[in-house]
Amino acid sequence: MIHQNRKLYNKNFSQEKYQFFLKDIENTFDYKPPFKIAETPVFIPKDLKNKLVNACNDILEVINKPNFKELTNGAFFTEDRIVPNEDEHSKFLQLDFGICKDENGNLVPKLIELQGFPSLYFFQHLLGSMYRKHFGNVIPENYSQHVNGITSKEYVTLLQQEIVGETNPKQVILLEIEPEKQATAIDFYATEKALGIKILCISKLIKKGKELFYLDDESKEIKILKIYNRIIFDELDQRKGLKTQFSFLDKVDIEWIGHPNWFYRISKYTMPLLKGDYVPKSFYLDKLAEIPEDLENYVLKPLYSFAGAGVEIHVTRKMIDEIKDKSNYLLQEKVAYAPIIETMDVPAKCEVRMMLMHNSKTNKTEIVSNLIRISKGEMVGVKYNKDKTWVGGSTGFFEN
Repeated sequence: MIHQNRKLYNKNFSQEKYQFFLKDIENTFDYKPPFKIAETPVFIPKDLKNKLVNACNDILEVINKPNFKELTNGAFFTEDRIVPNEDEHSKFLQLDFGICKDENGNLVPKLIELQGFPSLYFFQHLLGSMYRKHFGNVIPENYSQHVNGITSKEYVTLLQQEIVGETNPKQVILLEIEPEKQATAIDFYATEKALGIKILCISKLIKKGKELFYLDDESKEIKILKIYNRIIFDELDQRKGLKTQFSFLDKVDIEWIGHPNWFYRISKYTMPLLKGDYVPKSFYLDKLAEIPEDLENYVLKPLYSFAGAGVEIHVTRKMIDEIKDKSNYLLQEKVAYAPIIETMDVPAKCEVRMMLMHNSKTNKTEIVSNLIRISKGEMVGVKYNKDKTWVGGSTGFFEN
């Protein structure tokens, strides 16, 4: 997005460099990520960085309201979703912004979705270091993945503080469903390496009363004190044949690092509660007194789905009329992503995920990293970008 940086990067890019870059990532854990990693990082100018920070602060004002939990109790849709021992703050927060242009041609972020759940905190750290290693001669030193100016070392130290803290790392686990089969497995491996914690499938948890254990490599039982939860409930619901001793509804003596309830509270359900320059108009479908005439300017989203499942981008009145339970849907103003990243053929659009974390020492939720998805398709998802180049997962380097 910064013309001189983009021009220099594109001029110095080669397919050979890119393949070395991908191979280096693959060799780090002897694992090839199943998702597309983009040919380029994104250079984010100061003005857009400031707008992204302001947008995050506006949203945090709502999330930090004393009555936020009361406002989001409806997000659970059934009471058997509520996990015991909820804490006061979401440890993790992801805010996804489409980058658009206003009427004057200035870049502006627009919120697409938000989630009170972890993201690829450790893989993004690895990815940023790999872009610097292989393309560092065209990435200025005064540009950073971190808007708050922390160093890479300070970033990892902060993650260690919030996920492990003073606990023995052996007694902290990253919890998933068959983690080695997940598309994000490389992030788990990077987490394990950085923190020394155990990656564990939920089926391997041993429950004894209110205590949880796992077997280490020597078949010794290790008591679990903290769970860094990475399980998406949509997937857990679909895995009917998965045999487990532990249910999320069990009252157990562990500390959740990222309490599961925030997955529901901070989600698409939150969108209609938000207002401001950086938030598209959003409505609970069942609360709409009148359906807008210009439906071509809206998208229809299921409230309780993940990773874009069920999103309709070509909305019709007939489609809405045929929905039996309108309380399960959200009608949201379309966001027009701007093609602003110059590539070797057509310009690409991008979505910036601002990755936040609640700092227990400062008692504040802070922006700590970012994730970017570059797209040339109708939507950001993989199926809209098949066989395209200069698309996929990336990271942003912010101008200081």
